[in-house]
Amino acid sequence: MKKFNIRKVLDGLKEQASSSASSGQSCTQENNLMQETLQSENFQLCKTVRHGFPYQPSSMAHDPVQKILAIGTQSGALRLFGRPGVECYCQHESGAAVISLQFLINEGALVSALADDSVHLWNLRQKRPAILHSLKFNRERITFVHLPFQSKWLYIGTEKGNIHIVNVESFTLSGYVIMWNKAIELSSKAHPGPVVHISDNPMDEGKLIIGYESGIVVLWDLKSKKADYRYTYDEAIHSVAWHHEGKQFICSHSDGTLTIWNIKGQGKPFQTITPHGKQPKDGKKPEPCKPILKVEYKTTRLGDPFMILSGGLSYDTVGRRPCLTVMHGKSTAVLEMDYPIVDFLTLCETPYPNDFQEPYAVVVLLEKDLVVIDLAQNGYPIFENPYPLTIHESPVTCCEYYADCPVDLIPALYSVGSRQKRQGYSKKEWPISGGNWGLGTQSYPEIIITGHADGTVKFWDASAIMLQVLYKLKTAKVFEKSRNNKEEKQNTEIVDEDPFAIQIMAWCPESRMLCVAGVSANLIIYRFSKQEITTEVVQLLEVRLQYEVNDMESPPEGGGGGDRGGGGDRDLPTPGAASPSPQTTGPPTHPSTSSNSSDGVRDNVPCLKVRSTPLKQSPGYQVELVVQLVWVSGEPPQQITSLALNSSYGLIVFGNSNGLAVVDYLQKTVLLNLGTVELYGSNDPYQRQPRSPRKTRQPSGGLCDINEGSASEDRCKSPTSVLALNHQQFYNGSGGRGAKMSRKLSLPTELKPDLVLLSVCPPRGANPLDHRDNSFSRSRSSSVTSIDKEAREAITSFHFCETFARKGDSTITPCLYVGTSLGTVLAVALNLPPVGEQRLLQPVIVLPCGTLGRLKGSILRMAFLDNTGTFLPPAFELWYEPNAVGADSEERDKARKRRPVSVSPSTSQELQESQYAVVCSEKQAKVIALPSQNCIFKHSITETSFVLRADVVQMNIGNCVACFCANGHIMTLSLPGLRPLLDVNYLPLTDMRIARTFCFTNLGQAMYLTSPTEIQRITYSQETCENLQEMLGELFTPVETPEAPNRGFFKGLFGGGATSLDREELFGETQAGKASRGLAQHIPGPQGLEGMKGAASGVVADLARARIALDERGQKLGELDERTAAMLASADSFGKHAHDMMLKCKDKKWYQF
Repeated sequence: MKKFNIRKVLDGLKEQASSSASSGQSCTQENNLMQETLQSENFQLCKTVRHGFPYQPSSMAHDPVQKILAIGTQSGALRLFGRPGVECYCQHESGAAVISLQFLINEGALVSALADDSVHLWNLRQKRPAILHSLKFNRERITFVHLPFQSKWLYIGTEKGNIHIVNVESFTLSGYVIMWNKAIELSSKAHPGPVVHISDNPMDEGKLIIGYESGIVVLWDLKSKKADYRYTYDEAIHSVAWHHEGKQFICSHSDGTLTIWNIKGQGKPFQTITPHGKQPKDGKKPEPCKPILKVEYKTTRLGDPFMILSGGLSYDTVGRRPCLTVMHGKSTAVLEMDYPIVDFLTLCETPYPNDFQEPYAVVVLLEKDLVVIDLAQNGYPIFENPYPLTIHESPVTCCEYYADCPVDLIPALYSVGSRQKRQGYSKKEWPISGGNWGLGTQSYPEIIITGHADGTVKFWDASAIMLQVLYKLKTAKVFEKSRNNKEEKQNTEIVDEDPFAIQIMAWCPESRMLCVAGVSANLIIYRFSKQEITTEVVQLLEVRLQYEVNDMESPPEGGGGGDRGGGGDRDLPTPGAASPSPQTTGPPTHPSTSSNSSDGVRDNVPCLKVRSTPLKQSPGYQVELVVQLVWVSGEPPQQITSLALNSSYGLIVFGNSNGLAVVDYLQKTVLLNLGTVELYGSNDPYQRQPRSPRKTRQPSGGLCDINEGSASEDRCKSPTSVLALNHQQFYNGSGGRGAKMSRKLSLPTELKPDLVLLSVCPPRGANPLDHRDNSFSRSRSSSVTSIDKEAREAITSFHFCETFARKGDSTITPCLYVGTSLGTVLAVALNLPPVGEQRLLQPVIVLPCGTLGRLKGSILRMAFLDNTGTFLPPAFELWYEPNAVGADSEERDKARKRRPVSVSPSTSQELQESQYAVVCSEKQAKVIALPSQNCIFKHSITETSFVLRADVVQMNIGNCVACFCANGHIMTLSLPGLRPLLDVNYLPLTDMRIARTFCFTNLGQAMYLTSPTEIQRITYSQETCENLQEMLGELFTPVETPEAPNRGFFKGLFGGGATSLDREELFGETQAGKASRGLAQHIPGPQGLEGMKGAASGVVADLARARIALDERGQKLGELDERTAAMLASADSFGKHAHDMMLKCKDKKWYQF
């Protein structure tokens, strides 16, 4: 039976009273402080574009006339690529895997076949392709699809071995069916297996070759409806390809062999080849190899034909990478690939199958890459891929998105990034060059930064809904890579793998300063330079930022250590650095060389070893300083959960579940190193004593009460608290004394496809560590709960600003605002020396100033507005060349002496307030007036979920708060009134990848990683949604189809060359009849053919409409021609009858009538 607790009841009543008084309403009487310009009609949510490599690709097709490429995936997605910058994403509603794609060449349409046995026709003549028709098979499974060039009849092979024919214009089934039992020998009793290949003879459209999995190939005569020839081989068939003259075809088999057959030679293959098999000397069959999954046979006018195949390697090549083999004449080239081959296509000069193919490139679709090989150059070099397909080169662990950057930033990054490009690419232009760019009006620079598991940081130009890599930074170069496995395991013990993974990034676009936090509790600060330098010794700071948990594992009466809030503790890095007083500033944390203490416990050891040899640094980002957290008394450092950088002040600040540290990267010193508790000082809301509360803690009764509370109350958990503290186990599940803190920390940013967020409301008996309170009144009334909270309060957010440090201040000063996982906002005043030489010589004074306010849930974002509602950005320093010499050096010194750029509020103190602090947590948002520190607006964002990402963003005509919740809602709130302007149920959180990578930025832009390889960009701006159609590129462009090959005089004279087939007559309803009703169900698309005519826009639409009008006019002219011919025939008949009558009556007398 559940124990009744009167304290919880009282706390609940307090919370209800406080929330009903202020939720969603203004807290004071200052409702009409300023006019808000943003309204709900300024917001609309829509997807803009998807970048990156298609996740889990399954099929591919190419239009040789339009020069566009289509890739289907296992999740039913469709990605279309034209020239660089022209790409499109579509999605089948069913989500079934795309097993085959077929272009209607130069028609602006595409057929897709899915694993759920449905076939769809896509209209590509509009900027956002749409399905026109669908056909769902009910009785048979689709295995192969073939659409001949310039034909409207689609062949569909099934698992039962039958072939059905579909009219792609009406998407109706023909009554013509090729049954498997009629195709094979009548004497054969065995089923031939599924259809694995269908294609018509290049020289005779009336002959169809059908490949069955068992090894049987049938040449079918469409007119006579019978098999002309059958070809049988012992091994299973994977693919078939024709010679362009139609007299030979080639098959690839499961034993690694290729068989070449003459169409009139049924008995044995004309030639058998084992490309990678060892040929025995005694004439026996070569050893079997791995299956050849696909072969293509392409001819050239002047040279030997090309045979291109995937697979077929010998079984003894263990560990060898997947290969594509190119056989040309007597030479065989084996091209190794980095990933398994999904499919490949040979690009040829002509779309006609009955002409010399003249292959010039091979497109190879790999599981995680797209490679295009140049067949025309010696050595078969690859083309440099212009698409942004390398996002996943190493798994993405974090992202940042910046819109409206300084205009000189992208050229600067491009200039240093262009030197990093690899050499040895083909000199030809990228062959997939179809489509046209959009005519976008969006001109502001946008940059996306991605951090990766191997320690790389990539900068991308994301302007005008395109994406192009600008620059790549390898942070792992700063550290030594240990060759000794034991030593490496010892040094990187806090992470299972990827010790260099990027966890958080802070970037100042104006000064180009960059700071990255790694998963091994390390920070690296970079400056941007256009000159190459060699750094002899990398500057290093080691910081002991550890909250003591050892006391909790020993009896209280032992009294060994104390809380770091008490001062004088052995964990303090310097005598004054932990006390919240003006004298705390001082000496740096000196690097320690000790690795183990006398009793063998690891102490003062960083997780990674900074390289001791000189470091050559190329133009771009160069290391300024490395900061590492060290082990303390055998306990590993906690991972960094928050980070901020300010180039104007020359400071970085970082925090974790133990506390925070402020570092002056100009003087290379640690200014402040505090536990979270010590920030409160005498204003501790949890009534903590100056001495360590652990000395008076009652370990039994109090812990039981905490566990009982967590087990009995179902609460909505946020990943922030779990992320910050999931490796610091203070108590075990039963409420007794806890086990030691886990040494192994899993990488929380590791983005795996199957990584799913835990249920929002945990079950009873969940880990008390994850427990969160509903109200602050409860935490103030329960001293036991506050002790528990004090032990696990993490730093979750920072914001540098120039504002009022304390309540009632009359002047603004540089400040640092700190947000914690318990919803507290604390202020830290910064006393900076004058700019110039004094800044490098005098110390920076750092002084905690108490709390600004409290909110429910972890603090996610803070920002400041002036008294007119204008956004106040943090002060920044403009970029200068740090390695300048001579005259450039003087310019650099002048730049450094300039007053940093900052925006000051109005000096009119007669106004009620001068600034407004905007604070957003996982549950609510508040606007607090300064310097009075009165809450003037408060809004409860969500009660049943929690906010994952919140940003204060600037729109064209105002500012707002943008939030993304775990329940999938995207919301915007006005400023300063916090009125809801947008609330759309967009995307339910399915895995931690979205939570870690979702970013809002200015001007209504946002992005997230929708799969491990793809970035999805969205907009919440009405203006951008309206202009999106113009910004998107055109996939289809009017192009003349090349002329058919000339038959030649003698072929025309003696009946050679290609013969055509009237498929309309053969497969039409008049001759073939109607198909079985239950075989397939026709599903019209949302638009239909009329929609296709009207939906296209721009020049292409006009041309398409003109073409349709011409077709209709031609049809009417044809009808008129037919009527004229009928009238002529009638007139001829009448004349003939009149002539016969005249002859009959010519010799008769008048009386004979």
